[in-house]
Amino acid sequence: MLEVILALAVFSIAATGFIVAIRKMGMVAQLAQSEMRITRIMESALSEAVSRPTMEEGTTSLNLVESDTEVITKIESMQDQLQNQDGQVLQEMYLITVTAHWIENNEQQERTARTWRYSRMYQP
Repeated sequence: MLEVILALAVFSIAATGFIVAIRKMGMVAQLAQSEMRITRIMESALSEAVSRPTMEEGTTSLNLVESDTEVITKIESMQDQLQNQDGQVLQEMYLITVTAHWIENNEQQERTARTWRYSRMYQP
């Protein structure tokens, strides 16, 4: 009888460990999916802002209802702030900042991506 109780205890411990491992794998998979979704949204917004034919300073906001995410794109002129290796000031450069805000696990989340762009990049 003691052997049966001992076998059940070992089986219970193994089953509990297995269930905990499966639960953690599910949480990691959900986190990876969320990270990929936000990364895709940020890349899309950044690509859209960078590929505009003309650069204008300003801020735009986009609310994505299906994912409950707010994406803010800010374009700022970098007048005389950047220099090349020779110390020459780079003209007509813009800083593009994309910030995403969303709620995950009942906590406010935020991610920001930045890039620079020369204003005449897509002009003939």
